Amino acid sequence: MQARPTEGTGGVIDDIERIGIATVLGLMTLVTFANVVARYVFNSNILWALETTVFLFAWLILLGASHGVKISAHIGVDVILNLLPPGLRRAMVLLSVGLCLVFSGLLLVGAWQYWWPFATTRAWFEVNDIPMVFFPDLMAELFNEGEEYEKMPRFIPYAALPIGLLLLTLRFLQAGWQIATGRRDMLIASHDSESEEMMAEMSREADAGTLDQALHPSRRDGER
Repeated sequence: MQARPTEGTGGVIDDIERIGIATVLGLMTLVTFANVVARYVFNSNILWALETTVFLFAWLILLGASHGVKISAHIGVDVILNLLPPGLRRAMVLLSVGLCLVFSGLLLVGAWQYWWPFATTRAWFEVNDIPMVFFPDLMAELFNEGEEYEKMPRFIPYAALPIGLLLLTLRFLQAGWQIATGRRDMLIASHDSESEEMMAEMSREADAGTLDQALHPSRRDGER
């Protein structure tokens, strides 16, 4: 059983993840394509392209990890779980959710402790190559005692850590609640459900072929 469509807070998280993933993928594609054109057509180079794609890839991984929990895309093994009775299976799945929450919670605390100094006492730290183009005067006034940034401050790309891990933790909480209330069976996609979907698809294709032969018997005669 897959998770049902969510509303409210879950819907907001859905929007953040989907828009974020689409935006990051689009920017990565655009920057990489522009750099390839600059290198092979104009014999030049976009200095900040590599660093930009590295940071964007980090955002993509962390947002994707969160969204993967929602759509049951993470890899897992359910051989033993499928042998258990429903009640014990749910208990084991909830135990795994609890362990995932502990893991993501520890990562979230560590990510916050790592990121927060870059937004406060070390806000003057800049990245290596990416120029500061987003509200430079305002950012300098708020975070750098009025001194203008030449490059993007590190706390902006590094924010992927606390934001991504916060979303991941919220997704595990959401999944745990759905499993506890019977709206979801597993954290991962069940292999049995995948097999059933595959068999159903094959059955539909076979039925479509039979119907086509019934409607167009001349095709079958011609093939003979």
